[in-house]
Amino acid sequence: MTLAPSSADLQQPVVRVQGLRILFPSLDGSDTVKAVDGVDFEIRPAETFGIIGESGSGKSTIGRALVGLLDATEGVVELDGRTLNSVPRRERRTARQAYQIVFQDPHAALNPRMTLMESLTEPLRIRGGVSEDEMRRKAQDSMERVGLRAEMLGRYPHELSGGQKQRANIARLLPLNPRLIVCDEVVAALDVSIRGEVLNLFADLQRDFGIAYAFIAHDIAVVAQVSDRIAVTYLGRFMEVGPAEAVTERPLHPYTTALLSAEPRPLPAHLREARRIDLKGEIPSPVDPPSGCRFRTRCPWAQARCAAEVPEWRELRPDHYVACHFATPHGIEAPPAAGEHD
Repeated sequence: MTLAPSSADLQQPVVRVQGLRILFPSLDGSDTVKAVDGVDFEIRPAETFGIIGESGSGKSTIGRALVGLLDATEGVVELDGRTLNSVPRRERRTARQAYQIVFQDPHAALNPRMTLMESLTEPLRIRGGVSEDEMRRKAQDSMERVGLRAEMLGRYPHELSGGQKQRANIARLLPLNPRLIVCDEVVAALDVSIRGEVLNLFADLQRDFGIAYAFIAHDIAVVAQVSDRIAVTYLGRFMEVGPAEAVTERPLHPYTTALLSAEPRPLPAHLREARRIDLKGEIPSPVDPPSGCRFRTRCPWAQARCAAEVPEWRELRPDHYVACHFATPHGIEAPPAAGEHD
């Protein structure tokens, strides 16, 4: 495993995404699903970039594109300054080793017919150039690094708890010296008592090895805890991107405000200062998204301009961007006409 990146490495983003669009044909082939429809961002070395949004907003599709599991329909995904398409095919597998993903379901991510030793050495065996003894040593080191005993390497996945399986999935990546790990709802399937331990493990690995994370989740509290910056996603586009504290404490977009207002608070109703913003209806179909601002059909601030014009992407605070006609550095310009309740 490598050490933290040098100062020279810190000057270049690990990932740079420009104009990313990912389209899929519908089941009957008559329409096009706009899963991701034009996003731009970068992830810096040793940074955690959170991506939040409702189910169907395109979060996981973006994550899969970052590690080369999905090809961009349009736009560019640069990994350390190079697009995977520009890398010769024979070198592509080696290039992708530095960009890995941990999936939501720790049970499905492990082969039930393989012991942990077999699962952890499989990536090294595929890469080649490592002796059997060295692979076993690296597997043992990785297990201990994620808080699992080396003697557990002889066990099968069904003999582990959910938290132990997810730790094993993380351990499997470490011998590949990843520069970026996409964490796709990595704690959603874990008990609440285990989530904090796994999140702390990610923080320890980032501190020791300079790994960057794309942390995908729908739980705002979890994303706010671990992220340096947060992107709020809706229907394939970013609504707001900014420092984690600013996005969660002083949001600029109505959608972010609505998501935060829906977060449960362990206080009696009469002590809660904020009122919940009730979003009406379901997220629209990505086959035929609304014109103008995509959030307008559920936004209590929406006006005629929102249907006619796509909001400009604006930097209203340092490194804090928003796509809303009525956002100001102090919040939303106009009060909501309806849609709130105590």
